[in-house]
Amino acid sequence: MDLEKQPQQPVAPAEPAPAPPAPAAPGDSLRASDADRDRIADILRDALAEGRLDPEEHSERIDAVYRAKTVGELEPIVRDLPAGAGARREPERSYSYGPDDDSGPADNLVAVFSSTTRKGRWRVGRRTNAFALFGNIEIDLTEALFAQRLTTINATSIFGNVEVRVPENISLRGNGTGIFGNFEVVNLEGADPQAPVVVINGYSVFGNVEAKPKRGKWITDLQGKIRKHLGH
Repeated sequence: MDLEKQPQQPVAPAEPAPAPPAPAAPGDSLRASDADRDRIADILRDALAEGRLDPEEHSERIDAVYRAKTVGELEPIVRDLPAGAGARREPERSYSYGPDDDSGPADNLVAVFSSTTRKGRWRVGRRTNAFALFGNIEIDLTEALFAQRLTTINATSIFGNVEVRVPENISLRGNGTGIFGNFEVVNLEGADPQAPVVVINGYSVFGNVEAKPKRGKWITDLQGKIRKHLGH
């Protein structure tokens, strides 16, 4: 038999080896918490109110939020929305505090049949006394400058209301009593051991004292802001 006359069978090209799966971004495999889901739900609610999503799209995405098991599953749900790019942004962890000095005077906030608010960019004192009598006091620390690591707020509410709002990446602790009233502090532990600590002490009588984090608010670039504020 003449082997040279036999037809040559084409050789099938070797299949390329499958590409290895892309490594997951840090934190993508982290189990999602209720707070993570609530944060994404807040972004979707705002998008619905602004007309970026119609009710049907909003409903579908909300269902996906509460089915998600990991943080990595939550990010794509809001990736095309303005707030989505920062939904998983990690806070910068740089802190700079002044020298410990307990001798300075306390800040006093008083509301008697009236309302008092402290918010925006302001330097938080080491100690603050808040007294509400048939009045309302709002203390918003989400944009404040912490010149010291430990901040203590002594809150007293008698037929009144004292509300404290803090960033999500600090530590928040409380110790108080409600007498025919409400004393509620949502405990937080900052991921960074050097993060600011806010302690709420006090009591309410036929009133309300409440402290909790404000969704989506983070302290970032704290070191630079403190130095600029102190003139260093």
